[in-house]
Amino acid sequence: MTDARLRHGRASLALSFLVQGVTFALLVTRIPAIQDRYGISDGLLPVFLAAVPVLAGVASVATEKVVTRVRPGIVLRWAQPVVLLALLGVGAGSEVWHVAVALGLFGLAVGALDASMNMMGVSLQRAYGRSIMLGFHAAYSLGGIAGASLAWAGAHWDLSLLVSYLPAVVVLLPAALIGSRWYVEGRSGGEQASGEPGRGESSVPFRLLLPLCLVMAFAYIGDSTVSNWSAKYLQDVLGGSEQLATVPYNVYMVTTLLGRAVGDLGVRRFGAVAVVRGGSVLAAVGFAVVAVAPGAWWGMLGFTLLGLGLCVIVPQTFAAAGRMFPGASDVAVARLNVFNYVGFLVGSPLVGALGDAWSYRGAMLVPMVLVLATLVYARSFGAEPARYGGGHERARAADVG
Repeated sequence: MTDARLRHGRASLALSFLVQGVTFALLVTRIPAIQDRYGISDGLLPVFLAAVPVLAGVASVATEKVVTRVRPGIVLRWAQPVVLLALLGVGAGSEVWHVAVALGLFGLAVGALDASMNMMGVSLQRAYGRSIMLGFHAAYSLGGIAGASLAWAGAHWDLSLLVSYLPAVVVLLPAALIGSRWYVEGRSGGEQASGEPGRGESSVPFRLLLPLCLVMAFAYIGDSTVSNWSAKYLQDVLGGSEQLATVPYNVYMVTTLLGRAVGDLGVRRFGAVAVVRGGSVLAAVGFAVVAVAPGAWWGMLGFTLLGLGLCVIVPQTFAAAGRMFPGASDVAVARLNVFNYVGFLVGSPLVGALGDAWSYRGAMLVPMVLVLATLVYARSFGAEPARYGGGHERARAADVG
């Protein structure tokens, strides 16, 4: 596989991450508008929101089986258009069952998409022989910022959901399909190509993968805390204005982008274990600052630290799974990806319940402790990048074009 093909494959996968960042942000930032359009009650809304990650987890597990027969690039090539069309369906419906079907399809397609994207990212990182995984997730963060900005414009000009979503889908869907022509899966010589029978479940013992699964869940509990509670916390607890309360999540996304943009350099120089430890400590400090903040601007500082700290953990967790199981990385990534949705499902209700029963300041200490627990499992992030094997890992790559 030539260096040019690897570069093209890396760029096309980064585009897929970016497209998914835009798509997901367009959905989650317009939840109030979705609720109003379909007349979904406050009591029913959590059911709709929980169904998406539950179905995504089911699809992620199914993807583990699918990629023993079909290469991850093929799964990604068809899952991404389905996600975009499901988003359009959310905006185009008129009855509650319409949005239920659209969100169900969105969840199933997102599970397959997340799993296959990260499978390909792990295999490409192995082919490159150095850390590049954070760069893919930086593209996702950039897409999230773009999607949130588009959603803000739609809300500002009081556009319907369909009118808000349609231009993005019209642009992104053909771009994703065209980009998929250059998908490449870089694999080590000892790893089976997708499309051949994979190893059995025993090739990925759950007890070995469990530390990474816990880290993934802890990271997403922290992430969902910021995405779901930062605005309320800044306004109701720290006394910020309604306008200022919209800022923390945007700041969090920007710092996440910045941290991931330079994170691969840190991994190459200091190693994944050191970077994950540093990120965990920084994120815990961020939660602590938020918990004791005397005012809104101190809260903003805490959310900034959170973005810089949490942003490195998830990409490195996927990369660590690939290093831990080089001959069955697709299986490991698919199983690990389920805990993305576990953290998302647990995080928001946990903080909300603790905030109502105790205090929101105290509730912020729970994700702080969970993020710190990552330090216990840091050694599971495995060998330093220098042990990847460099050039000989490029010996074999499967083209899905």
